[in-house]
Amino acid sequence: MSVKKVNETKKKKNDVKNEPSLEILFELSEFFKFFGDTTRIRIIATLLAGEICVNEIAEKLNLSQSAVSHQLRFLRTGNLVRPRREGRTVFYSLDDEHIGMIFNTGLTHILHKKGAKK
Repeated sequence: MSVKKVNETKKKKNDVKNEPSLEILFELSEFFKFFGDTTRIRIIATLLAGEICVNEIAEKLNLSQSAVSHQLRFLRTGNLVRPRREGRTVFYSLDDEHIGMIFNTGLTHILHKKGAKK
């Protein structure tokens, strides 16, 4: 076997080793489902500016507090947002900088395909 073919075979084996497991790919698939709702996307966009309470989110998005709370519970389940309680008020923020990066990357892609800018 030539050196080139040996190197190609090694590369293919290494590529398979570096691929995420089926379990990780399943988790990734589940993670992206949390981005699959316009209301949740609007909440994430609002939280990009920083921590905010449920009432303010509802007011900004012109939604009921109940609807916002429901979606926030869903986002908490996926570890996309985190709550902070201050007395009777609960403030929410994005769980970490990766959520904003994922949102902004998706938005950039959509705008790029449309030929627009952010």
